[in-house]
Amino acid sequence: MEDWTQTLGAGPLLGIAAGAIALLLILVIRFKMHAFLTLILVSLLTAFATGIPANLIVDTAVSSFGGTLGSVALLIGLGAMLGKMVEYSGGAKVLADKMVDVFGEQRAPFALGLASLIMGFPIFFDAGLIVMLPIIFAVARRMGGDNVLLYGIPAAAAFSVMHVFTPPHPGPVSATELYGANLGLVLLVGLIIVFPVWYLTGYLWGKRVGRRYIFPVPALFGATADDAELPRNPPKVGTIIAVLLLPLVLIFMNTGLDFLRAADTVSADATWFQVLSAIGKSPVALLISVLVATWVLGLRRGENGTALEKVLDSALGPICSVTLITGAGGMFGGILRASGIGDALASSLDNLGLPVIVAAYVVAVILRVAQGSATVALVTAAGLMAPAVAAGDYSALQIVAITLATAAGSVFAGHVNDSGFWLVGRLMGMDVKTTLKTWTVQQALESVAGFLIVLVVFVIA
Repeated sequence: MEDWTQTLGAGPLLGIAAGAIALLLILVIRFKMHAFLTLILVSLLTAFATGIPANLIVDTAVSSFGGTLGSVALLIGLGAMLGKMVEYSGGAKVLADKMVDVFGEQRAPFALGLASLIMGFPIFFDAGLIVMLPIIFAVARRMGGDNVLLYGIPAAAAFSVMHVFTPPHPGPVSATELYGANLGLVLLVGLIIVFPVWYLTGYLWGKRVGRRYIFPVPALFGATADDAELPRNPPKVGTIIAVLLLPLVLIFMNTGLDFLRAADTVSADATWFQVLSAIGKSPVALLISVLVATWVLGLRRGENGTALEKVLDSALGPICSVTLITGAGGMFGGILRASGIGDALASSLDNLGLPVIVAAYVVAVILRVAQGSATVALVTAAGLMAPAVAAGDYSALQIVAITLATAAGSVFAGHVNDSGFWLVGRLMGMDVKTTLKTWTVQQALESVAGFLIVLVVFVIA
């Protein structure tokens, strides 16, 4: 793509993007065309319409598809295997029963969301959601099995809030570096704002949509055993908690190593540092956790290897559709990025004369809506606004507020060009229309609430 320059202006590009999104929604909702095929078709049509050279279209589409799968497929596959072992052993039901007994039926969604906030600190959005799903589904089944959104939306929103506003997630870390903000202050303020943002836009909104949209618990991990078919010797609650915490501990270890490296406390060239860093990467941490779960929840409890192999294999079939549709969503977003739609829209805002914190938020919102990726929107908006921030006389806390305002804008209204939209919708068994009414609105509420809170921080700083 280095040899090609977009010549269309922001107006035509915006019209093409709007038309592409409208076409996609019409094909999926009105004509019931499969989302995977629709995303590929609309991606190619968008590439031709925006003038991307024909000889580059397929390579751009495939690289965008592969780039999304490279970061998502391993996490979804390994996470599904871990979830299947937890469910197959009876551990998901045991833990769900314990959570309901401790917190009560009415507070179960709150408890699931709170647990997801804690898990979401070191672990990425998609991996954390996959690992948490068997517990969410088990609690939903315990409550009748016909209201998965009441329990799923608060948990998914918790992972989203942590992913957007707190280091060590890649978007906030990159924006912090581009703005020259204090990483410790970004982490501190981010941790302060995530709970009220989640409570308002995740928990309360989840309760609302849970009452309005009734969806049964999907059989994501294969056929679900009835209570009578569960193992006679299910694992203890402590064992399940330890298995679920293992990937978090490994990933959190990697986070600690990154902070030590950034502080020049240790050398990144040391062999022990590189080995521990590799172990703490999300795919490796999940692989280790699956192997441990296979031993602890399977072999040690008397299951034979052949049976466990079939159990793990059964976890992959149901998530293939989710994975491919997520990759195709990444392809659509990649085509929109390659076409220059986001850059053209952002550059057109330069002369609006908005306050820097408002401009940073608006630029991130437009980039997010135009091309889908929250991380790309956050990093690109921070890069565009960094010179203005550097030229201004802002306190350290105000720079932190600008950083988090940009982060808030980057999560606004995730829709069909966002791979996360398809991930959440498909994992929870929703159709596209319902996903737009529930998850897209949640993301918009999360964005606005986060921005208003950091705006207050900016004013009083």
